[in-house]
Amino acid sequence: MGIILRGGTIVTGTDCYQADIRIEGELVAAVGSQLAQTGDTVLAAEGYYIFPGGIDAHTHFDLPVGRLSTADDFTSGTRAAVLGGTTTVIDYATQGKGETLQQGLANWQRRAGGNCYTDYGFHMAITDWNEQVSRELPWLSREAGVASVKLYMAYKHSLQVDDSVLFQVLEQSRDCGILTCVHCENGDIVDNLTRQLRRQGKTAPSFHPLSRPPRVEQEAVNRLMVLAEMADAPVYVVHLSCREALATVAEAKARGVRVFAETCPQYLVLDDSVYQDPTFACAKFVMSPPLRARENQAGLWNGLRTGILDTVATDHCSFNFRGQKDRGREDFSKIPNGIPGVEHRLGLLYTYGVKEGKLSLTQFVDKVATKPARLFGLYPHKGTIAPGSHADLVIWDEKRRLIIGAAAHAHNVDYSPYEGMVQQGQAIHVFLRGRQVVKDGVAAAKPEGRYLFRKRFVPGGL
Repeated sequence: MGIILRGGTIVTGTDCYQADIRIEGELVAAVGSQLAQTGDTVLAAEGYYIFPGGIDAHTHFDLPVGRLSTADDFTSGTRAAVLGGTTTVIDYATQGKGETLQQGLANWQRRAGGNCYTDYGFHMAITDWNEQVSRELPWLSREAGVASVKLYMAYKHSLQVDDSVLFQVLEQSRDCGILTCVHCENGDIVDNLTRQLRRQGKTAPSFHPLSRPPRVEQEAVNRLMVLAEMADAPVYVVHLSCREALATVAEAKARGVRVFAETCPQYLVLDDSVYQDPTFACAKFVMSPPLRARENQAGLWNGLRTGILDTVATDHCSFNFRGQKDRGREDFSKIPNGIPGVEHRLGLLYTYGVKEGKLSLTQFVDKVATKPARLFGLYPHKGTIAPGSHADLVIWDEKRRLIIGAAAHAHNVDYSPYEGMVQQGQAIHVFLRGRQVVKDGVAAAKPEGRYLFRKRFVPGGL
């Protein structure tokens, strides 16, 4: 017996058409017409879109930051994700100082194992590079199924690596089939600007964006482009936020640098006017990079449309306003960085991208599902709808309208950065590998996500 999704409008990264889908076990068995057999379960999908399950390739669940941990662990975070139409997350496992990569990855496997409503994989964030760690890179991609690493050019005295380490990792990752993801901000300049502001008594959260202006991001992106070109290595720029960095990526792509870039919903629909709030409430929007001036948004949308920007992820890193972010009430540099958003990625991009004519339906699916699957070793099992692919399917009612807010969201955090914004369209039914994990907007009772062993990065396979 199978499951038939009847009469929906199927949208992939390249096509949009009406057809039936037959699910057998965990896979899409067929796409076409007259697919039903005796004993099948039939779900009417007429009038709805059917998307491949979304892939959020940038989350931080159950992340320790000093004495704090993010408000969302893997259970609450992936439950919110699947309710929003995301069926796969790739979280950033982080190597602690003095740890091997194997130890760091094992820590995240313990956090996630048995707790995920979505399928999940990991990038490996490297913070303590040495000869032993360098010897682990082949193991990481071949035996652990982790085909991407992350380096930070920011957060001096904690996560930041220098150019020597960055260059070494680029060269060695290239030879191991690993894609290097990089947080691009000049951490030394951020540190200097932060200290200057503090000396001047400018410690309110409204000064956070002044410590990390757009040029700080552009300089780091440009430096990464030069190093990647020298190493002949592929790179992935995370959470690109401003037009200066976008132009730098565009120039690098034009001259043949193998660079891919992601942006996030917050940079597409929010802007730096939130920091004009004279109260501490603007601490809710302390993230890195910070929100930018509104005029950056048109460039980012155009970057998605033209392919300069490859993916949209959330950088979901949630901290409660009360009890966590307010620890930096006297000093913005002590406010834990990050915002929630994994539940609303598809909804925001659909509402403010597709509905406003900034993206086509196929471009939307490409950015939230297909391209992440291709880049991170999951395609064609994930990211598309075709015979043999995982039956990760989202039935989307574009007529549903909701108001985003903390009172209704599934995130385990006490505020929403998108409070009061309208979302047009909603995932009403979601399937994960053939199992219905969201029915009429309600998530399954228990998490049944699976760890994903990802294929090595092959540029020619994109």
